[in-house]
Amino acid sequence: MEFLSLISPLFLCLVVGGTLVGIIFGAIPGMTATMAVAVCLPMTYSLGLENGLALLLGLYVGGISGGLVPAILLGIPGTPSSITTTFDGYPMAKAGEGEKALRIGIIASFCGGVVSLIALFFFAPALANFAIEFSYVEKFLIILFALTVMAALSSDMLMGIFSGFLGIFVALIGVYDISDGGNGELRLIPPGTEYWLEGGFSLLPVLIGLFGLAAILEEAETGVKQGQTMDDVKIGGGGGFSLGIFKGQFVNIFRSSGIGTFTGILPGVGGSAASILAYSNAKTFSKHPERFGKGEPSGLIASESGNNGLTGGALVPLLSLGIPGDSTTALLIGAFTLQGIQVGPLFIGNNPETWNAMIFAMLLANVAMLVMMYVAIRYFAMVVTIPKHILFPVILMMCVIGAYTINYGIMFDVWTLLIFGLFGWVAVKLGLEIAPFIIGFILGPSAEVYFVKSLESFGDLTIFFTKSWIALVLWVLIIGSLAASVYIARNKRATDQLA
Repeated sequence: MEFLSLISPLFLCLVVGGTLVGIIFGAIPGMTATMAVAVCLPMTYSLGLENGLALLLGLYVGGISGGLVPAILLGIPGTPSSITTTFDGYPMAKAGEGEKALRIGIIASFCGGVVSLIALFFFAPALANFAIEFSYVEKFLIILFALTVMAALSSDMLMGIFSGFLGIFVALIGVYDISDGGNGELRLIPPGTEYWLEGGFSLLPVLIGLFGLAAILEEAETGVKQGQTMDDVKIGGGGGFSLGIFKGQFVNIFRSSGIGTFTGILPGVGGSAASILAYSNAKTFSKHPERFGKGEPSGLIASESGNNGLTGGALVPLLSLGIPGDSTTALLIGAFTLQGIQVGPLFIGNNPETWNAMIFAMLLANVAMLVMMYVAIRYFAMVVTIPKHILFPVILMMCVIGAYTINYGIMFDVWTLLIFGLFGWVAVKLGLEIAPFIIGFILGPSAEVYFVKSLESFGDLTIFFTKSWIALVLWVLIIGSLAASVYIARNKRATDQLA
């Protein structure tokens, strides 16, 4: 219990404050948990690792949960993971049961978060202990599998694969270090940029640009509309709500939370897939599927427990394998990078106090979310009325200051923020997938090192197929993920043609 020495009043305030700010970000349509973490990431440098993670995990949990507010009251998903919450939450609000729907969603979110946290606590250390035995070959294949899964579950498989490898390509810009098996020479650097790109693009400005500035540019393109008014918010009354609504819903909650947790473990899938899978399963196993989409509490419970189940699940591959489960946990790598710590199989064993502090922070964040949103739900409903023409300039300023100060005042990091902000804005129009790109950017250098070291150690490409039974299993998973994606794509095309 040495980690209790890390739990200070500052730690507790950062968790609760981060959860509060995350809820506000999630409750404003167009803002996301990822954006909240990206904007606040530079602040963690001066806080230290445990306190910094306390803030970011609070933002993560609060941001995912806050998305239910506009989804229910306005029919507009606050975050991508709240898409299915609109299916039954908004009809309830239109029927004058907005507050009842909000309270149902809040409790379901808490249940999903706790179930996923339990899975994280037991599964991540076991997976890390198993992964310690991996050689360079298995580590390379794990990353390759992560990239194929991420691409296979993109809206377009080929574009997902292209985006992932584009991220790897961009990550390889800079000096090919001798310690990584290189020759110390510059590569992929345009003439005249050697001074700035010798070390490649800095991770944190890239992340802030892709998830902060790009979102602002996307909003600016369509014109920042006037904020909602309280007349638009269908809060209704709290009448009709009681915990008895959850009677008979325990199977739904645990099934949906489990689906969300498992979906989070798959790299790059995201919360929208978690909520859609949980919702569709709840509808499939329901005795009254015809009620779904018309204000059915079971659908709301499935959606919110599923998308909050993602929070713990996405941390499993991050902390045990060093592979982010979604775009938000990819940002958490930045927090570890700032403190000079590398996540992977050895992280939990070498940093038990930090690991326990993270578990405690996640638990506290879920409890804080439940208490704050349940008690003050009418006040959080007012968040949707904040004018964006006031909010976005403040966020833009924070992005620029964060990018500039992250490496002690390097102006090129601000240009990096602008370059990748513009790239993220244009990429969506071109059909590129941002999640595969950023995960490819993060994992690309490690994939290169593991590939080169494997050849240096064994000297033959056949080693990737014959090294161990684990390598063979990983190849089966890689091929299976690609085959499944082809099957899904064909069914989608056939359905579109029939429609």
